[in-house]
Amino acid sequence: MGRARVSPALHRAIPLLTAVALLSPLTACADGGDSAGAVRTPAGTSGRTTGAATPTVGSPTTEPGTTGTTSPATRSGGSDARCHTSELRAAIGRPSPGAGQRNFPIVLTNTGDRTCSVRGYPGAAFVDASGEQLGPDPKRSPDTPTTVTLTPGRSAWAGLTYASPEISGARTARPAALLVTPPDERDPLKVAWTAGEVPVAGNESSVFLTVVQPGTGG
Repeated sequence: MGRARVSPALHRAIPLLTAVALLSPLTACADGGDSAGAVRTPAGTSGRTTGAATPTVGSPTTEPGTTGTTSPATRSGGSDARCHTSELRAAIGRPSPGAGQRNFPIVLTNTGDRTCSVRGYPGAAFVDASGEQLGPDPKRSPDTPTTVTLTPGRSAWAGLTYASPEISGARTARPAALLVTPPDERDPLKVAWTAGEVPVAGNESSVFLTVVQPGTGG
């Protein structure tokens, strides 16, 4: 009994279908989405740890219950050890004066009932009343990130700084809020901005961020 012949067209279709089946799961994850349809981070609020040089913003105020070291236990804890947006509160701390600069600590406080950690840079974006971003994404310092472990009620801070617009001559806008995204998270926290106009374009209009440090930055 002779063997049935498979048409050339079918020979060509089988590898193509196999390739599509293998590629489909990778495509779903490549853009940061997931099968549950998680909301992507708004522009300017990514919490990854890369960036350019930045001026130094103040000195950290260390609180009891916080550490500025990376422990093997924290690293091995993965996402379970990380502070999630829902466990944190964001605030703008007391500004510190600088020569021709405005410096603000962005403070993240653990409001949960477990100890968790933050590491690297928060995301930040000035937005208007309609939620539209004002100005480009902040630039990031080349600081070496450390893991900051937060017991419930304790805080970490990152510095936000920019040249005073009245000195730099940059074009400005008055934000309604600052969106702050904790490191490695997608969902931002919204903080009312009451510190006046910020630079959004033109000469010396860059806004800079530092890595998170223990304390409140005050």
